[in-house]
Amino acid sequence: MLFLGGALIPVNRQFRPAPDGIPVFVVSNGWHTSLVLPLRESRTHTFWLPAFNQPGWEATFGTYRYVAFGWGSEKFFRASYGGRLPGPGAFARALVPGPTLLNVDFYRQAPRPGRRAVQLRLTPDEYRVLAGQLTQAFAPDSLGRFQRYHAAGYTAEDFFFRARGRYHALRTCNDWTTRLLRRTGVRTALKTPLAGPVLTQLRRLKEQ
Repeated sequence: MLFLGGALIPVNRQFRPAPDGIPVFVVSNGWHTSLVLPLRESRTHTFWLPAFNQPGWEATFGTYRYVAFGWGSEKFFRASYGGRLPGPGAFARALVPGPTLLNVDFYRQAPRPGRRAVQLRLTPDEYRVLAGQLTQAFAPDSLGRFQRYHAAGYTAEDFFFRARGRYHALRTCNDWTTRLLRRTGVRTALKTPLAGPVLTQLRRLKEQ
């Protein structure tokens, strides 16, 4: 019941977007959600490129404006390489507890709000909480550095890193997005295994 009914139960109902707050986006491709944050945020002195510790990225992505973080099943991400659409077997294997990855994707411009993208405005304190959670989502190596998983991602602008946590049927990529937003104080659903309810709850902020 909670698996599906939780999508109808909002939490943090008191949350209100900050009118002049820091822009953060939740984007979806229809089944998976990611969080999109400014690559460089001056009010909180947050700059993501040094955290990745990847030679050459400053020269390549230093002029980009946003970076996306999407958590998910290592098995499913691997089955999607090369633009492949994973088959039923890949979906089934992803439902069994397994290791996870973070997909990091660089954006030249902010996502355009629409059917598959919602914009939030967070206070600096809220943004620090969200950024801290994202940092903790990476599985560090013995020196505390983020661990690059593969030489490339789906495109020339996205990459994979090893992540904390196990993916399974009751802890999906969308539930991960919801959990981070909920801990930040943003209005969201109690539990959202699917992508649609994540965006639906956020859109209701505009109706308040």
